[in-house]
Amino acid sequence: MKNLPIGVFDSGVGGLTVVKEIMSQLPDEEIIYFGDTARVPYGNKSGETVTAYSRQITRFLLSKQVKAVVIACNTASAFALETIRQEVPVPMLGVVKPGAKTAAAATRNGRIGVIGTEGTVRSGLYEEYLREINPRCRVYGQACPLFVPLVEEGWIRDEITKQVSDRYLSNLLKEDVDTIVLGCTHYPLLREVVQETVGERVTLVNPAYETARELKKMLAERDWLNDGSKPPNHTFYVSDGAEKFRQFANSILPCEMIETGDVFLKVFSL
Repeated sequence: MKNLPIGVFDSGVGGLTVVKEIMSQLPDEEIIYFGDTARVPYGNKSGETVTAYSRQITRFLLSKQVKAVVIACNTASAFALETIRQEVPVPMLGVVKPGAKTAAAATRNGRIGVIGTEGTVRSGLYEEYLREINPRCRVYGQACPLFVPLVEEGWIRDEITKQVSDRYLSNLLKEDVDTIVLGCTHYPLLREVVQETVGERVTLVNPAYETARELKKMLAERDWLNDGSKPPNHTFYVSDGAEKFRQFANSILPCEMIETGDVFLKVFSL
């Protein structure tokens, strides 16, 4: 098991924030990533549809002999993780629970905001986990559906993005939240804009970082950490738009995505 790859999937490019953290914290691990760019976004789709897509992708990753699967998508974690986890022979991790644990530990006044897609906020899963950890927490959800297409377009520091951030987050600031969970894997790429909007007194929680920590802990407990006997060969699959994905990935990952060498990009239709 040690030298088998880790499977990671997302609705598009947002999951690359999780990949970046895995590469940083687990540099010896090989990654097989699937970005469902043909069907992005997941946030406005039903739970049944998201679960069906997630099941398809999980089966594809299992065909690549992965030792674990990370759902690097808050919406899919909320709707599909618990169902699919019962169906597969390898451990599965989502991004919601690690983020909730960190937010509960970070808050000082017990007032926590969760920003995410419509699906993630509608699921109420962050609120459920946070209240399990600390029943006194007050959780305020705010859907930010325009954030995903803005990130996908690469408009990270655009003036329009700042205006959208101001509009979305004003309601959370009125609730005196002191901690906000970036409840979509696209959102860490907007961290600077969000921090400018809410001010330095508000702590931002990045579930991508926490998920990589959780993955490392899980692999260590099973003695499944890669032994580092050879450099990892990462493979990335997308369901559409390979060139746009490549350009975006090369702007945020610590390695260049090329056709040869240690990183590969392929288009695969499910």
